Amino acid sequence: MVSVASAPDAVVAPDLEAALAGLDPAERALVLRAHAFAAPLYADRRLGTGEPAIEHALGVAASLAALRLDGATRAAGLLFAVPEYAGNAGERLEAQFGAGVATLVAGVWKLNRLRVVTRGLAAQGAKEADRQPQAEVLRKRLLAMVEDIRVVLIRLASRTRTLRFLARAPDESRVPVARETLDIYAPLANRLGVWQLKWELEDLSFRFLEPALYKRIAQMLDERRAEREGFIAQAIDALARALAAAGVRAEVSGRPKHIYSIYSKMQAKGLDFGELHDVRALRVLVDEVKDCYAALGVVHDLWQPIPKEFDDYISRPKANDYRSLHTAVVGPDGRALEVQIRTHEMHRHAELGVAAHWRYKEGRSARGDPFDEKIAWLRQVLAWRDEVVDAADWVEQSKRAALDQTVYVLTPQGRVIDLPRGATPIDFAYALHTDLGHRCRGAKVDGVMVPLDTVLENGQRVDIVAAKAGGPSRDWLTQPRYLASSRARHKVRQWFNAEELARTVAAGRQVVEREIQRERGARANLEELARGLGFDKPDDLFAAVGREEVGTRALQIALRGPQEPEAPAEAVVAKKSKAGGGGGILFVGVDRLMTQLARCCKPVPPDPIIGFVTRGRGISVHRRDCASLGHLLARQPERMIEAQWGARGDQVYPVEIAVQAHDRQGLLRDVSEVLSKERINVTAVNTLTRNHVANMAFTVEVADLDHLKRALAQIGEVGGVMSARRR
Repeated sequence: MVSVASAPDAVVAPDLEAALAGLDPAERALVLRAHAFAAPLYADRRLGTGEPAIEHALGVAASLAALRLDGATRAAGLLFAVPEYAGNAGERLEAQFGAGVATLVAGVWKLNRLRVVTRGLAAQGAKEADRQPQAEVLRKRLLAMVEDIRVVLIRLASRTRTLRFLARAPDESRVPVARETLDIYAPLANRLGVWQLKWELEDLSFRFLEPALYKRIAQMLDERRAEREGFIAQAIDALARALAAAGVRAEVSGRPKHIYSIYSKMQAKGLDFGELHDVRALRVLVDEVKDCYAALGVVHDLWQPIPKEFDDYISRPKANDYRSLHTAVVGPDGRALEVQIRTHEMHRHAELGVAAHWRYKEGRSARGDPFDEKIAWLRQVLAWRDEVVDAADWVEQSKRAALDQTVYVLTPQGRVIDLPRGATPIDFAYALHTDLGHRCRGAKVDGVMVPLDTVLENGQRVDIVAAKAGGPSRDWLTQPRYLASSRARHKVRQWFNAEELARTVAAGRQVVEREIQRERGARANLEELARGLGFDKPDDLFAAVGREEVGTRALQIALRGPQEPEAPAEAVVAKKSKAGGGGGILFVGVDRLMTQLARCCKPVPPDPIIGFVTRGRGISVHRRDCASLGHLLARQPERMIEAQWGARGDQVYPVEIAVQAHDRQGLLRDVSEVLSKERINVTAVNTLTRNHVANMAFTVEVADLDHLKRALAQIGEVGGVMSARRR
């Protein structure tokens, strides 16, 4: 901790005295020492705008004093340019003024490095609709780069001072500076509730960008100034007497209207200057919230309210916690008058925003608990959500920005792209365009080729090297170092899902076309075939066939169309079938017919089963809950034949099982060992890993369901296995 002795009594220059207003002796001494340190260092140096550095520093400190910020913040405002003019600035500042002031100065200097990007956005001359999304990203980046809200307030005060200087000394650079201010800094001041700076930033920027229109509105205000001042004085007197008569303690004053806000309201509502209700305005300050509503009643008793011009921001505060009652009435002489009513505490917040919140919250000073300050800071950042079109996306983005979990990188054209911390060039490519992400094969960062798993940092310029065609690598999903953004992972998964579906559809198409060729003279209209089997279009049918959800028997029956069964189902004694793959199955009324187990449902004893009489290929045996069988019986219910399991001997049956597990080395080996110990033959295996989760499909041969259940139970005990079930 650096101890600061009180400064000796001395005559202080007026410009410095403004920076010292309201400080206790220790803080006053700190600011004086900061000035003594900076003044000789700045000497005759000038900033890029031509303004003397020492004058700018004093102006910044005075603006911070007007916001009632603490001595450390004002000292940092005076020392803002020390890193540029002094070597080893960080250590010198910490030694002279303590770590707190040094950190603030470093934060301000870091924000100054954004000028190249923010000024470049203004100079590009892009359309408003194209520029605003980039401005939003830059505002978030500015916030993400700081950990102390006071750094942003120093930057806002510095920009206000720059505009004041440019108003005195016109320069060709003031147009891009003004555009940058309206894009970045004025909205930032608005969201943080720093109204004193916000209004001045807007008015000066508007003056530089639209000088003729600014002058026209200013003249309209000036032409009516004397008349308006007389009207306001009359209204103040009338309202003050009415409030006193009603027993409401209140301060009533006239409220100046800012030129840019007048212009914005004219633009937003399509109104002419004479149609605005709030060019003439009063402000009423009371002690308590209940007095606000009492004062509102007095106003509406005194003057006639204008319909649809009342807003209650006390019961429903704005996103930045602004609270007040707004009403418009027909005032003296029949002219419109706006009246704002609020408590003194609400007024302090409205005028000073974040600074007031710190100063007056629970009666504590601005130097309260740092955690409380951080919470207040986060609340203000989240209040930006009403400026963003995609609210769902902003919830995620604002949390990341507020917690410094976002990095901002540049395209070769200077666009700013925000990405989650830990993002790689592949994340960057997908943020630009999905197709570019798929074709990404390399990247240059600041002109140097880097691996695709390189972690990007703030301010880097990234250029993607892409192939003419192709898709992503599976390593991007299986190796976590390649992708940090959920959007990029989702796009990669979508690509592989689409590729897998295409393969399944192609395989199913081959099966369907083969069956069409086998059934000579069969109906081959694919649209009709798909609808006949319950699908909307052929591709859906192909996918179902490729996944073996529809068997070849169902295809054959659908291709042949409805026909009479070859043999009637007469009630005779059940006899055992002697041939085919369905040995051990008893049918009612049919003997010595070829049988086969349906591939679509693969029944296993003791599954409830039923037979379906095919044409020329015997009986197909299905589980009673088989979906494919349901389609067949809906068309030809007369082909159903009752069936049950008979003596099976050493018969085994094919069945499919699905295993889901956390992927690891040796997982497939461990599952296979369980099947081997259970003497279960595996005829096919298919595995697919996504997001470190392995999905394994086995086709096995078992004697009955008890055999299968024992195997599934043991597989479930293998390390990492989440589920094991029959498909």
